[in-house]
Amino acid sequence: MASLRAAAGLWAVAGFSLLLIAAIERLLPHALDALSMPLGLHHLALLAANLLFMLYSEGYRGFQRSFSPRFAARVADLRRNGDLLRGVLAPFYCMGYFGAGRRQTIVTWSLTTLIVLLVITFRLIPQPWRGVLDAGVVAGLIYGLLATWYWTALLWNTREEPVAS
Repeated sequence: MASLRAAAGLWAVAGFSLLLIAAIERLLPHALDALSMPLGLHHLALLAANLLFMLYSEGYRGFQRSFSPRFAARVADLRRNGDLLRGVLAPFYCMGYFGAGRRQTIVTWSLTTLIVLLVITFRLIPQPWRGVLDAGVVAGLIYGLLATWYWTALLWNTREEPVAS
């Protein structure tokens, strides 16, 4: 049973990683396309401001300080107390779509809805503006992926009861 729970933990990390990598792969060409265009000072100023803002807000505050430790705690919880449903749906369990407290589940679903609306809106923005904005999102997602791997590695073999709400 312990090996199945460990496999569920690996599936949680791999599934989540694949979701973020797929998003990065979809957005990166738009960012690179914008950077290959002749950019004015206003484009470069927005690029710099957006990169800093997204690294801080999405990467540091969103992932490193909030999501990633909670995700890692839920991976550790899954490795100790996992069942079939949480094992099969491990990435979604660890992201907080179910099995979390009411508040956290609402936050997770609300944030997902907001992200989907932003993705739809960003598709309507012409280049190079879209790519300038996508560059910040890509930077934040890469930071978030690395933060999640860090926290998961840190808590992988923990003997303590991490908070898994």
